[in-house]
Amino acid sequence: MSMFTELSSLRAVIVDDHEMVRQALAAFLQDSHRIKIVGQASDASSALDIIDRTIPDVVVLDYGIPKGGALRVIEELVTRTYTTRILVLTVHDSSHYAVKTLEAGAHGFMVKSSAIKELADAIDVLCKGETYITPHLLGDVLSHMRDPKRNRVGLAALSDREMQMLRHLGEGMSLSQIARELHISPSSASTYRTRLLEKLNLKTTADAIRFSLEHRIATSQMCTRWCPSYSKQKSTERTGPTRLVFAQPQTGT
Repeated sequence: MSMFTELSSLRAVIVDDHEMVRQALAAFLQDSHRIKIVGQASDASSALDIIDRTIPDVVVLDYGIPKGGALRVIEELVTRTYTTRILVLTVHDSSHYAVKTLEAGAHGFMVKSSAIKELADAIDVLCKGETYITPHLLGDVLSHMRDPKRNRVGLAALSDREMQMLRHLGEGMSLSQIARELHISPSSASTYRTRLLEKLNLKTTADAIRFSLEHRIATSQMCTRWCPSYSKQKSTERTGPTRLVFAQPQTGT
């Protein structure tokens, strides 16, 4: 693609399922950097429609959007001849998510806890033909990506679909709900669940849910959709990991 020396020459699409987030990002980019926002979308399907119509220079893409997530958008865009650069923006402060999105074809990965100014910096980097990764994740991401896929174990060994499956299980979704969300058949969803259990050395779906929460694949905010009593409690061991406690329902007296 032709690279840009001025952000003001860019055309961007913003994709996030929260309207307030979309509006805030659009206002910042337009007012502070004069980037032209040519479209906004709240899910993967509408994002692809808007991108096909506008062919923007940059897409700011939330990882967890409905109807297939960011990975669906990335996978479909890499099959097109567009020169659009893709920046994934997410609440997931994890190198595993960064590796999955970059290997799928994204050009940048940024966590939402970053300062807003970092967004403009990231877009600037992308449009110079380079890759942007949130700085504190950079070392881990490069280490993971240098490791051949055949040598990877644990979370790093999961495919994109298996990673999505693990996240949705942690959010409390059933197999049929996950199948609809990922636009796959229930039997395929079951296969992905079986594979991720094997790769993570887990036995049951309950184990996968707990693993997803303990490793912040699904956040506690997501968990409250189905488990309002979810809480974190530090292990009594000084150097032990965080232990997740599911409060038992209270009985009447």
